[in-house]
This record gives sequence, C-alpha cells and structure tokens, in this order.
Amino acid sequence: MAAQTRGYAHRIDINAPASRVWSALLEPQLLARWFGPQATVEPRAGGIFDSTLDPGIHRKAAIDRFEPGRRLRLVYQPPEGLPGYDGAMVDDFMLESDGAQTIVRVLGSGIPQEPSWDDYYLQLRVYTERAMERLKVLMERKVSPPTTPGSGL
Repeated sequence: MAAQTRGYAHRIDINAPASRVWSALLEPQLLARWFGPQATVEPRAGGIFDSTLDPGIHRKAAIDRFEPGRRLRLVYQPPEGLPGYDGAMVDDFMLESDGAQTIVRVLGSGIPQEPSWDDYYLQLRVYTERAMERLKVLMERKVSPPTTPGSGL
C-alpha cells in the first residue's frame, strides 16, 4: 500500500513580464534575493536545482520539466533526518503571461502524511508562500538601469 501524501498550492500575480520572472527562478544571484541564500542551478531538463529555502531548509532536486518561460518541475531528493519513503516530492512552478503581468503557480506534492513529516510539511508550505511574496516584491520593484555591470536587476 502506497503512503498517503499531501501538498500545497500557491498563486501569485506579479506585475512583471514572464521572461523576467523566469530568470528569477533560475539565476542564482536572483534566487538568493527571494528564495534563499544559496543556490546552484543547471537550467535544463535533467539539470540540478540545489538551494536553501529560507530559513535554512536545504532542498536538492533534479529538473524534471524545463519549458523556458512556462514551467519548471523539480523532483526533490529526500531530506536528511526524516524517514524515507517510496514516493517523490515535487514542486511544479507554472508561469502564465497575461500581458505585462505574470501569474505564478507553485504546486508542491508528495510529502508523506505521517506525523514525523508534519513540521517539515508546515515549514515548506509557509516558507514557500513567503518566498513567493518576496519574489513579487523583487520583480515589481522599480529599478533604475544599472550604472555599473552587475549592479541591480
């Protein structure tokens, strides 16, 4: 019998073009500003997404689906310190362009519905939502053109 799992869903509307939001999902310097302080990304199907979600939840994933500007699906390795199971934890980032606005949906799934996983699940759900809010703020900031290479978005 397969273990029962749970997930979460977040949606955020961002007043920025999808190409800019897509860059923020994959560029380590931008990821550090909204997702967490450390990130290594190989942006391609079969690549890796190794990051630390604030406040220190390390997550390492294979990039399962890579559709530039539209979809990024991550299949995570099991976290250290929690019981193993036969399922897969997934985050599916989906972007939908609506003119100058981008709708971002994140569907997290595959987290075991076991008491030993409760704290981890609640942290993922809450901190992913907070990260999405930081992404919105970062993308909607009015930034002057950089005066020196690499300064700003």
